[in-house]
Amino acid sequence: MIPAPTDYVRPGALEEALEALVEPEARALAGGQSLIPAMKLRLARPSLLVDLDQLDLRSIVSEAGEVRIGALATWDALSSAPVLLRPELVAVAECASGIGDLQVRNRGTLGGGLAHADPASDMPAVALALGARLALRRQGEERELPLSDFYLGPFATALRPGELIVEVRLPMPPPGSGSAYVSVEHPASGFALAGACALLLPDGSARVAVTGVAGKPFLLPQGADPGDALAQVDILGDHLAPPTYRRHLALVCCQRALERARARAEGGGRE
Repeated sequence: MIPAPTDYVRPGALEEALEALVEPEARALAGGQSLIPAMKLRLARPSLLVDLDQLDLRSIVSEAGEVRIGALATWDALSSAPVLLRPELVAVAECASGIGDLQVRNRGTLGGGLAHADPASDMPAVALALGARLALRRQGEERELPLSDFYLGPFATALRPGELIVEVRLPMPPPGSGSAYVSVEHPASGFALAGACALLLPDGSARVAVTGVAGKPFLLPQGADPGDALAQVDILGDHLAPPTYRRHLALVCCQRALERARARAEGGGRE
């Protein structure tokens, strides 16, 4: 299907983009891997498309005890950035390398993927487990928001009108930590029926986040048994998988992610 008519601008600077996004029906275009298909189905009909491709928001740097990732960093860039190949952060690279196909990984962006808020998306679970914070900007205003406060429900976030994710900030876990992401994907769509990210810390504690089984990604309670925690969650069911099966898959993903994170913490490698 052909998208509805829309105006188009391609700003060369962030402030220009924020000014354009003041228009009520404007939409930001990052990698376009979610918005363009929605426009073709006319599920999205923006009056103005603000293409962010020219903005300088692609850096991946480690400084002051955190990793700062520009919102336009692609999945491909995340899968190979040296700082994200460390055992404590390698879940980011592991997750990014399995998203979509080659074309999607070369165009899809971190900020766009997080903002889309698809409940079956992979990276939100990784960012949650790693304690990500979002740097948000709109004209005349900037703020920082923990990712744990960002998701409101399926395809719903705390983004304000005209606001963009400009950077994702990951606190550097202490040396001796290990991380991992594990998912079970639907063979046709490639989206996760269930996925889990685990960050295992040197003191033996763990942060585990789950995606694909509820209206939004979520963290398991600190120190809780994954099986007991998942038994308390209202699990989604559809034609692809009933709730009982999805809960089972989520538990398997949690267990495998914890095992892999522990092996990386002990051995210092990706596998």
